[in-house]
Amino acid sequence: MKRVKHNIGRIEYLLTLYQMSEGELLSRISEGLKNPITKDQIWADEIKISHLKRIDKLFDKGISFFLDPSPLPESKEASIFFRKTELGEQLNFEAKKIVHQFEENKFSIFATARLADFRFDRILKTYSTEDDPKETAHTIRQILQPRFRKNSRDYLKELIKVMADQNILVLEFVEHHQKKEKVNIDGFFLKPNVIVIKRQQKYLEREIFTLIHELGHYLLDEEVAEQVVYDHMTDITAVSHAERWCNEFAYHFLIGEWDKKLMQIGFDDETSPLHSPEISDISSKTHLSKTALLTRLRILNRISSETYFTFKQQVKNAIRQQEEKEKIERELKKELGIPSYGRTPVPIRSPLLISAYQKAYLEGVINEYEFCQKLNIKSEKFDQYAYESSD
Repeated sequence: MKRVKHNIGRIEYLLTLYQMSEGELLSRISEGLKNPITKDQIWADEIKISHLKRIDKLFDKGISFFLDPSPLPESKEASIFFRKTELGEQLNFEAKKIVHQFEENKFSIFATARLADFRFDRILKTYSTEDDPKETAHTIRQILQPRFRKNSRDYLKELIKVMADQNILVLEFVEHHQKKEKVNIDGFFLKPNVIVIKRQQKYLEREIFTLIHELGHYLLDEEVAEQVVYDHMTDITAVSHAERWCNEFAYHFLIGEWDKKLMQIGFDDETSPLHSPEISDISSKTHLSKTALLTRLRILNRISSETYFTFKQQVKNAIRQQEEKEKIERELKKELGIPSYGRTPVPIRSPLLISAYQKAYLEGVINEYEFCQKLNIKSEKFDQYAYESSD
């Protein structure tokens, strides 16, 4: 079996970065093997190519990364996990990989932009948790002035566009539905001005709320990666002061003047909130889900905990039934030999990202091939993206 000399320090760097033990590494790379890989086989001057490929499959760094003899500094500038060690404790491995991947993307984007003299400077001022989140939401909404779109996907695109106007770069990541381990985050903020959100194909209101919640973290200038759990909003002890501030900010940014109508809704009995046409109407006018609106009513004690959790259980049951239905349909198609033509969703491209690469191309920093590669577009669409307005 062929062996190569590798840089053990780079493996140790990744273990520190992902807060992974040696035992966990060996367990993960030994999956499916009759004879598990041992520490002595990894921490040696030379390593089997097959073992190195298993390590690379886990971290997705490329074999050359582990062969490079140069050291990597564990500096705060290198990774959010070195800046905020507590951040990684709540994230599973796949979530950590996503955060690390997009931080590297951020470095690449900013480096290209600097060479083209494209500025990513922060425009909006920094706020603190001492500022009133409701007033802040109204102020920021007036600055961004997003045009309301009835379609949730169109409204999400509008939000990404108006944030781009304020030099806030929003990026989406798409998770493949067949992945064994799902990421346990919905979004995160990376200094100075990058927001990353998970594509929520079926739950667009959740993605919109996550985006505005992360905008709150941008305003507070606080890096974080998290999962939106509405139940936590009803328990003041379950989240930090900053999390409560960002939840309040996101709610008031999206609800706007409709908050008054929500507060005016009267409930005759304990079940009426579950089927209220007023709740449905406000949801359609604000892109706040019924869950978010009922969570708000529970926080203000407008509905009982029993009513709230009855609703939550109904939502969970509906989701489970839908998932079971989709699973049965997939299995039936497989038995009948009907191919599945599901298309992988394409992330929304921020106009700010397109503008940065347009300038980089026009300044000669990148060529046509690199331009298409960085934006993940086909070559026939080059002219459309390279020269047309990104608005």
